[in-house]
Amino acid sequence: MALITGYLVQGGQMLLILLLAPLITGWVRTLKAQLLCRRGPSLLQPYRDLRKLLRKDVVLAGSASWLFRVAPYLIFAAIWVAAALVPTFASGLPFSWTADLIAIVALLGTARFFLALAGLDTGTSFGGIGASREMMIASLAEPAMLMMVFTLSLLAGTTELSAVAQFMLTADVGLRVSLALALLALVMVAIAENARIPVDNPATHLELTMVHEAMVLEYSGRHLALIELAASLKLLLYLSLLSCIFVPWGMTTAGEDLTAYLTGIAAYLAKLGLGGFLLALFETGIAKMRVFRVDQFLGAALMLGLLGALLLFVSRSL
Repeated sequence: MALITGYLVQGGQMLLILLLAPLITGWVRTLKAQLLCRRGPSLLQPYRDLRKLLRKDVVLAGSASWLFRVAPYLIFAAIWVAAALVPTFASGLPFSWTADLIAIVALLGTARFFLALAGLDTGTSFGGIGASREMMIASLAEPAMLMMVFTLSLLAGTTELSAVAQFMLTADVGLRVSLALALLALVMVAIAENARIPVDNPATHLELTMVHEAMVLEYSGRHLALIELAASLKLLLYLSLLSCIFVPWGMTTAGEDLTAYLTGIAAYLAKLGLGGFLLALFETGIAKMRVFRVDQFLGAALMLGLLGALLLFVSRSL
């Protein structure tokens, strides 16, 4: 019975993140509009946009191959699986052994690979520009992410997220400089991976600045809906990673009663709301940087992750 309950909770977590992903995108957009003294779109506007796109027919470029048609499904599946692996309101679920940070980085890299190929497939100039910029960002973001993972593995002794979350709740953690550096590195990588300001502006289609939008300009209909939903899932994934690793309070464990699960869901929603607010506040208070300065931004993230790992080699108390 306990095993069946665990599988049901695992399935409920997968469904929860799928339903919450457009909401967190709408939450950030609404907060940004209010901070700029504008009315802004409705909180539920992303759901309406997805419904409208799903009802439209798909328009394919004459030069598009089978890869262009298959890529949205592969991208969505990879990011949804990666987001579903991250413990949200409960840890120790039946598939928690697969919730490994290395596996999540690999799934995100797979989605990025197919997105870049799809951008190049039609042969348009915008797709080529976006794909080249995406690969440039990935070449620096992935090493920074792996250095953050290395820092956490040195502390917790594992890369399994459930075990890391349980370790962060113990008294052995304390205040560590290495964890603060790893947190900054993860936040910087999350900003770059989600094409947020100052790396990219998801609300514009300027030729000289866009990265993610340049690769998906040729998509329409249900294909574009899957890519937009995958982008929302990716933002939710990084917010879930931050809350699971650095703010695991309120997370329950498998086998608890319904009240504990509901408390964990409430705590998770509160952390998502706070993360969305901080993101909106950050984006309204900073300007977008030039594309050729993104390497300095991500280089700083890489150095922060590397410094966090080196401090642990110097002293375990750091």
